[in-house]
Amino acid sequence: MKFLKKQFSGQHKPRFMALDFIKYIGPGLLVTVGFIDPGNWASNVAAGSNYGYSLLWMVTLATIMLIVLQHNAAHLGIATGYCLSEASTKFVRPWISKIALSSSVMAAISTALAELLGGAIALNMLFGIPIKLGSILVLIIVLWMLLTNSYRRLERWIIGFVSLIGISFIFELSLVHINWHKAAAGWVTPSFPPGSMPVIMSVLGAVVMPHNLFLHSEVIQSRQWNLKDESIMTKQLRYEFLDTLFSMITGWAINSAMILIASATFFTQNISVTELSQAQQMLRPMLGNTASVVFALALLFSGISSSVTAGMAGGSIFSGFFMEPYDIHDSHTKTGVGITLITAALIIFFIKNPFNGLVYSQMFLSIQLPITIFLQIYLTSSKTVMGKFANNNLQKLYLWIIGLIVTTLNIMLLISYLR
Repeated sequence: MKFLKKQFSGQHKPRFMALDFIKYIGPGLLVTVGFIDPGNWASNVAAGSNYGYSLLWMVTLATIMLIVLQHNAAHLGIATGYCLSEASTKFVRPWISKIALSSSVMAAISTALAELLGGAIALNMLFGIPIKLGSILVLIIVLWMLLTNSYRRLERWIIGFVSLIGISFIFELSLVHINWHKAAAGWVTPSFPPGSMPVIMSVLGAVVMPHNLFLHSEVIQSRQWNLKDESIMTKQLRYEFLDTLFSMITGWAINSAMILIASATFFTQNISVTELSQAQQMLRPMLGNTASVVFALALLFSGISSSVTAGMAGGSIFSGFFMEPYDIHDSHTKTGVGITLITAALIIFFIKNPFNGLVYSQMFLSIQLPITIFLQIYLTSSKTVMGKFANNNLQKLYLWIIGLIVTTLNIMLLISYLR
C-alpha cells in the first residue's frame, strides 16, 4: 500500500466524470466481505429457519449503522493519509494506543479464526476433508494470495468472490418460493418474536467488526490523488461514500438472501437450523444436490475472501505500531499477516467443536469492538487530527448513538454467551 500512497499523493488532478466512480469501486467491497463472512451465514440461517421473514429488519438496521461507521473510518484515511492504526500511534497517548492496537490484533486473529473455520467447513461439505486439515489448506491458499499478489490484484479477486457469492444466492433464490409481501414488511418493520433476542443480538451486535474499520481506513488510500487539494478531497469523500453505499447494499442483499432462502425452505417446514453443515445437508433433499453444492461453494468463497481481508487488517494494524502503511513487501506487514493467520490456524487445532470456535471468536469481538469504535470516533472528531474535515456536532451525535447501540448489543451478546 505504501507505493500506492506515493503514487496518488502527488499533484496529479484527475478528471471527475460519471464513469470515474466505476474505477473507484473496490475498497468498499473488501469491507463487505466481512459483512458476509461465515459467522453472518450462521446467524442468518438461524434467523430465517426459526423466525421466517420477521427478522429481516435487523439486516436493514445493521447495514445503516455499518454505512455510517465505515464511511467515517474511510473519512479518516482520506483526510489524514493515515490508517486508523497509524493515526492512533501518532495522535493518542502511547500506552492507550498500544493497548487499543494490541487488542485489535487479537480481534483480527479472532476474526481470522472464524473465517478459516468457515472455509474448512465448506471443504468438509464438498469433499469430506477433516476440519483441521481443511483449515490448513485454506490458510495456505490465503497466504499465497496475500504474499504473491499486489493490492490491485487482490481487490479484483475479492470483487470476483463477492460476485460469485451473489450469483450463488440468486441461483438459490430462483429455486424457492418467496412471499415478497411478507419479506417487504419484514425489512422495515421491527419485530421481536419470543426467544429471538439472541439471534437479533448475534446479527446486529456483530455486524460491525473491528478489523473492518482498520481495513477500510487503509485500503481507501489506494484511490488517493492529492492530500493537499481540499476540492479533490471533498470529491473523494463523495466517491468513497458512493462506493461504501453500493458495497454495503450489496452486503445487505446477500445477507437478506440467506434469510429469505432459510425462511422459504426451513421455516415453512418447521425445521430449526443452528449449524451451516446442517443447512447444507437439508438443502439437498429439498432443492436438489446442485443447490447444496452451490451453497457450500459460496461458503468456501466467503471463507477464503474474508480470511484474506482479516490477514490484510492484521498486517495494517501491526504496521501501524511502527507508523508504516500496509505494504506486503515490508517485514512489519508480513509479520502482522503471519501473526494473524498462523495464530488463528494454530488455535483451531485446540478447539474440539468448530461451532464453539465460532462462538468464542464472537465473544472476543464483543469485548474489543467498543475500544475500536470509540477510538475511531475520538480521532475523527479531533481537529488536531482531521483539520476542517473533523466530525461536526451532528455527526458526533449520530456516531455516538450508533457506537452506543452497537456496543450495548455486543455486551448483551457476550452476556448471553456466558450464561
